[in-house]
Amino acid sequence: MRKLANAELDRKNIEEFKQAKKTPIIVILDDIRSLHNIGSVFRTSDAFLIEKIYLCGITATPPNKEIHKTALGATETVTWEYAKDVVEVIKQLRAENIQIWSIEQTENSVMLDDFRPISNTKYALIFGNEVKGVSQEAIDLSNGVIEIPQLGSKHSLNISVSAGIVIWDLFQKLKIVV
Repeated sequence: MRKLANAELDRKNIEEFKQAKKTPIIVILDDIRSLHNIGSVFRTSDAFLIEKIYLCGITATPPNKEIHKTALGATETVTWEYAKDVVEVIKQLRAENIQIWSIEQTENSVMLDDFRPISNTKYALIFGNEVKGVSQEAIDLSNGVIEIPQLGSKHSLNISVSAGIVIWDLFQKLKIVV
């Protein structure tokens, strides 16, 4: 096997990305402290043609040198919007009939491997603060909660890792063809 050169990867330029059919997933980052986590989520969102990212609360916004370090230009491709209040974003998206799912550990959560997305449905995924997680208020407004099964002693994952796992899982379950 020969490693492929970047020129052989047939990557989209910014304009091609903007025009491409998007995966029906919206990412909501609420009160994310780490600029590197924010940048990593942008990069993952670029990889899977995510429709949009909402940056809420204390979550920093581009342009930002520290976000750029991990986003590597994805802040230029992925559509994003800042909103101070995550609750308002959730209410707006619910009014648009978008399914809102928090990524958290709760009573009656659905394990990610058991979650079955519905075809022709748009999803918004809420990822919360690195320490406090998704707020109870956001959980209460969600259609449900997805939990990533974990077997170790820590029972938590870095938010950028969680986003990568959940986005990939939904992407492949939705059988997105680009």
